[in-house]
Amino acid sequence: MLGSDIKTLRHPTGMKIAIIGGGAAGLMAAAAIQERDPHAEVALIEKNDGLGKKVIISGGGRCNVTTGIHDIRTVLSKYPRGGKFLNSAMRRFPPEAVYDWYESHGVPLKTEDDLRVFPQSNDGHDVVGVFERLFHDSNVHALLNRHAIRIAKNDGGFVISFKDGATMEADKIILTTGGQAYRNTGSTGDGYAFSEALGHHVTKLAPGLNSFFARETWPKEISGMSFEKATLRTRFSSPYAFTGPFLFTHRGVSGPAVFALSSLVAFEKYDVGHPMKLVIDLFPDLTEDALVRKIGLAISENPKKILGNVLDFFTAKSLAIVVCQELQLATETRVAEISKKDMGRIATWLKNAPLNIIGRGGGDEFITAGGVDLAEVDQRTMESKITPGLYFAGEILDIDGFTGGFNLQASWATGRVAGESACE
Repeated sequence: MLGSDIKTLRHPTGMKIAIIGGGAAGLMAAAAIQERDPHAEVALIEKNDGLGKKVIISGGGRCNVTTGIHDIRTVLSKYPRGGKFLNSAMRRFPPEAVYDWYESHGVPLKTEDDLRVFPQSNDGHDVVGVFERLFHDSNVHALLNRHAIRIAKNDGGFVISFKDGATMEADKIILTTGGQAYRNTGSTGDGYAFSEALGHHVTKLAPGLNSFFARETWPKEISGMSFEKATLRTRFSSPYAFTGPFLFTHRGVSGPAVFALSSLVAFEKYDVGHPMKLVIDLFPDLTEDALVRKIGLAISENPKKILGNVLDFFTAKSLAIVVCQELQLATETRVAEISKKDMGRIATWLKNAPLNIIGRGGGDEFITAGGVDLAEVDQRTMESKITPGLYFAGEILDIDGFTGGFNLQASWATGRVAGESACE
């Protein structure tokens, strides 16, 4: 049932559960309650005028529902934070179960070559539509445009206060308010204040899955150039590295490998005054010596050509020009005049393309790193160890994954466990 008026709730015939946040975790928690205990009265409280705003726009609007990876250990390795905590929930509702659940509810899915799973329609609205149909004429009441501002614990359960002065009582609460990413969809961090008021600690927060802005300007000259496989490395007190696809942008670098590395260094400091030294290996499957031989072979087979034209035998011409500019080599130089030392310099640059990262790409922050301290939550039930009757699910927790459907998968899994546990 959709609406905005708290008075639309019928008098509960069973347990009354309030879910605050109508995103992925909240939607799945409500569906799980409906399946487990149809008599439970569920108030799904959402400050937006519709459910699943962030779900709909994820994956560029296509909604990367889950991952096609089925080995649980491999799946759990895709979470920089929270992988161990997710073990129980992930085994109860793994990616293949999520896949089957959506297909059984009328949303055909597809697994792409990179193992990302999308609706066959490529439309995130279809994913949210499942829940809208499930909640129609049920004991799940989606209260839209309702802004909860306070939650208090009392002897009988909880009291929720709203911005307009209204209040609601509930036997149990499930917090699924998300993080601070995508503030335009309502993910403004309200749940952190609720959690702290109810006795919990919130870890340090940082953006994750963002692009990088570089001090250098040469990436602009090859903006849009992509690589299917490259290794990106940086170092703070310890080294960080990730191998995968990425692309150059007019201000730096972006793409899956960049997003992953950005999550690994989410809590490291870097800015204009303290740039992060990033090196990119554009030929990770070749040693530097092998690349030197490759360059040498191209030169020996084309002795009359100029350097710029020979380099583009194995890399794009625009990148060849950048390499020559950065190494102060004239692209019009006859390759017969190129020394072995210069061939080595070219290979070294291509294996260690240097950038100074001075900022995070605004607008590319898909998730929040950090959240409610996992030590204070029972991983088997998602119930608070501090406040009985309080449950957590989704991005509000100190859990974040790489791109590829892992963050939504964590939300579906924890949401389902929280919903089922709240019924007991």
